[in-house]
Amino acid sequence: MMVAGTVTVDTALRLESVSKVYGSGANAVTALDGVTVGLRRGAFTAVMGPSGSGKSTFLHCAAGLDRPTSGRVLLGGTDLAGMSENALTELRRQRIGFVFQAYNLIPSLTVEQNITLPLRFAGVKPDQGWLREIVERVGIGNRLGHRPAELSGGQQQRVAIARALVTRPEVLLADEPTGALDTRTGRQVLELLRGLVDTVGQTVLMVTHDPIAASFAHSVVFLADGRLAGELHQPTPNEIVRRLTGLGEW
Repeated sequence: MMVAGTVTVDTALRLESVSKVYGSGANAVTALDGVTVGLRRGAFTAVMGPSGSGKSTFLHCAAGLDRPTSGRVLLGGTDLAGMSENALTELRRQRIGFVFQAYNLIPSLTVEQNITLPLRFAGVKPDQGWLREIVERVGIGNRLGHRPAELSGGQQQRVAIARALVTRPEVLLADEPTGALDTRTGRQVLELLRGLVDTVGQTVLMVTHDPIAASFAHSVVFLADGRLAGELHQPTPNEIVRRLTGLGEW
């Protein structure tokens, strides 16, 4: 993870002086205030901060779901500013993977159909070799014919991760991916995400409120009042809690 500095070929995603203001006049709320962050390709970065610190807005701007009021967002060498909504939709479909706290699986579809859904939307046939690899990596190779209701919460989240990976995205964005899971299952999902980073070089950006979850990342970026408030490399849960305490979170 890099804060400020110049763009390099190792930067998968970069926010440059990004500000986001909602409303106007006396009702204006600044959710992000001049944030510059570069995410190193093939690294696992967590974003943390108190409630209202701008974490969700950061993620939405990074994903092209929300347009910055000022500044710019770069996915690889692509500047998202000025892109039409249709072009942004296509970019998200092809180059960004999403994992949420809610698994967002379609109950009537099988596991395999849920995983390959983004490809069907794009009119692309699945790469069977890559599909086999990702379902084995996430540990659901023997569940492809099941429906979501037949799976545990942890298994459903693994399906959601496989679905996010099926398009070979440049960046995987995870929003509280273990928030609905028990501690043991959540740890398994985090180990899976870190394993994808370490073995296949997947770039992962995760928003979380959980210091233990954040400790699986290579680095943690802290936000407070919409601004950068520090960074930890190779963080431990205790170090993260101490930093959050200083931000008024704990």
